[in-house]
Amino acid sequence: MTQPKADPRVLRTRKLIMDSFIELSGKQEFKDITVKDITTEANINRATFYYHFEDIYDLLDKALSEVLSVNLNAIDFEKSELNETSITHIFVAVTDFQRALSSRCHRGYDETIARIIREQLEIIFYRMLRQQHATEEYEPHKMTAVILSWGIYGASVEWRRDRMESLPEQYIKSAIPFLMSGIEPLAQGRIS
Repeated sequence: MTQPKADPRVLRTRKLIMDSFIELSGKQEFKDITVKDITTEANINRATFYYHFEDIYDLLDKALSEVLSVNLNAIDFEKSELNETSITHIFVAVTDFQRALSSRCHRGYDETIARIIREQLEIIFYRMLRQQHATEEYEPHKMTAVILSWGIYGASVEWRRDRMESLPEQYIKSAIPFLMSGIEPLAQGRIS
């Protein structure tokens, strides 16, 4: 059964709200942005905002998820093989995303950002593993995706703590052989 297509007007309005929010977040910290600011920027009323989002935190969650998904080229990655090149590209996209947010979001939102990054990475890694290792067992793919998502996120945090002294590509390069040697057995459920 196919999903009905969303009304283009609804999609445009939702995008307008998110774009307005992102525009405002470039000018002021998230904690200072109000629903009124967003509705004024988007030239919509409050009811329209609440039709699309529960509150400003729901908007933050969905806007960050969408921006990260775009940064990650999620659809392209999900169709590619999990290898050194794809892991490097994903790591670079995550570090770019975090760098862009560091000037926009108050430090109090680190946990929200971390959760969004890990969730998006888990989805991407899971789909890549399912495509690459088509078996009937889903659990090894799920567990491998969780491990990879936390690992890549953790490495990006460490990269930031090291004051970004090296390029992200160089930073992750030394760990990739170890990641790759562990991915294959994990994905196929061969580690006991």
